[in-house]
Amino acid sequence: MTKIIVEICQNHSGDRKQLEEMIAQAARNGADIVKIQSIYSSDLTKRDRFEEGIIDEKGEQISIKRPYKDEFDRLSKLDLTMDDEAFFIEKCKKYNVTPMTTIFARHRIKEVAALNWPKKIVKVASYDCASLPMLRELAEHFNHFIISTGATYDSEIKNTAKLMKDLGKKFTFLHCVTSYPNTLDMANLSRMEWLRQFAPEVGWSDHTLVERDGIVAAKVAIMLGADFIERHFTILGPKDTKDGPVSITPALLKELSDFRKLSKKEQEKNIEKEYPNWKILLGAPTREMTETELLNRDYYRGRFASPTNDGWIDNWEEKDINK
Repeated sequence: MTKIIVEICQNHSGDRKQLEEMIAQAARNGADIVKIQSIYSSDLTKRDRFEEGIIDEKGEQISIKRPYKDEFDRLSKLDLTMDDEAFFIEKCKKYNVTPMTTIFARHRIKEVAALNWPKKIVKVASYDCASLPMLRELAEHFNHFIISTGATYDSEIKNTAKLMKDLGKKFTFLHCVTSYPNTLDMANLSRMEWLRQFAPEVGWSDHTLVERDGIVAAKVAIMLGADFIERHFTILGPKDTKDGPVSITPALLKELSDFRKLSKKEQEKNIEKEYPNWKILLGAPTREMTETELLNRDYYRGRFASPTNDGWIDNWEEKDINK
C-alpha cells in the first residue's frame, strides 16, 4: 500500500506546540512519515544576481528576484534548533509515525544524523538530486534515501541512481514538478514509470494548488502505483504560511489515506467520477523543464551552502568542507 509522507516544511511557524499538534494530527489521519526541514538561515547564501533579478535585452527573465535580506529575515523566524529537532523525533515516536528530515547544507549532516532517528531514512530535495558529494556524505549516516527528482536533468538522475546502487543504499525516486504551485496538466505522472527503470521504488511529490485541484493528482498517482506520496501539510489556514496554498489539511490527509486502501477497481471508479478528465495528468514520461522550473533550479540550487575558511562550498562541489 502506498506510504504517505507529510511535509511540515515551515508550516510549524517555529512554534513547538504547533509542531507537536501537526505531528498528532498527521498521525491521527493516516500519515506514515512526518518530515521537517533541517534549514538554518545562517546557511543562506547571498548571490548578487538574485538581489534585483535579471531580465535580458529581449525582456526574458534570466534570474528571479529574491533579495537575501528578505529571505534571511523570513527564515530566521522559522529556524529550528537541534533541541527542536530532537523534540520533533521524540514526538513522532510518541504518536507512532516515522520522523524524517531534509538536510540542506553538507556541514549539517553529522550533527543532524547524530540525533536519535528510529530509522536511518533521509529525504533529499530535488535541487540536490545531482549533488553527488552530498549524497556520498549522507550515505555515511543514512540507509534509505527518498530523493525528489524535479528540476533535475535525466542524465543527472541516471548518475544518482548509479551512485546509490554503487553505495548499496535503498533508494526511492519521487517525481515532482518544481513550480509552486503546478497545474494538473503539468503533472506528467507517467514519468513515475520512467523513473522505475532506475529505482526500486517511485512516487509523487505533489505541489498542486489545494484550493483549485484538491488532492486529485495524489489520488491518480496512487491509482498508477506510486509507492510513496508526499504532500505539504498544515493545520492553519491556506494563507497563514508561505506553503499554505499547496498544503493539505488533516481532513484531506484522511481522505487520501482512505483512498489508498481501496481496491484498484474502486480507485479507478472514484477517479472517473470525481475527475473524468484525469488522463490530462499523465503527460509524457520524458519532457523538457519549463522556464519556471529552470529559473527555480537556478535559484534554489545553491540557496544554502557550507561556510569554510576558503569561502562557501556548494553541495555538489567536489571539495572537502572540513578544511
